[in-house]
Amino acid sequence: MTTRRQADGAIVVDVRGSVDAATVDALRATLISTLHGERPVSMIVDLTFVTFMDSMGVGALVSGANAAREVGARFTLRNPSEFVHRQLRVTGLAEMFGLPGTPWASQAHPG
Repeated sequence: MTTRRQADGAIVVDVRGSVDAATVDALRATLISTLHGERPVSMIVDLTFVTFMDSMGVGALVSGANAAREVGARFTLRNPSEFVHRQLRVTGLAEMFGLPGTPWASQAHPG
């Protein structure tokens, strides 16, 4: 997991691999401490290279979104895999993170 600041001031957290019991505490701590310490206008959590996420991982993202709201930052998820997006849809949280309910609907029903 790496954290960097973009030219526009947004903080990007690049998450990689599995987000589960072994890694979730580090993710939650990074999200919350970065939001409270740096107070960015926006935080983007890039999930491009996340291969697995369980309910604990989803909970860490919710904690991050709540911390962002507390400091007045926008919290956005970027590039969730189909697996991660499905986890968010199943829990009813896809819309909370600004993700479409069914991202591949246009591919499934062309036209």
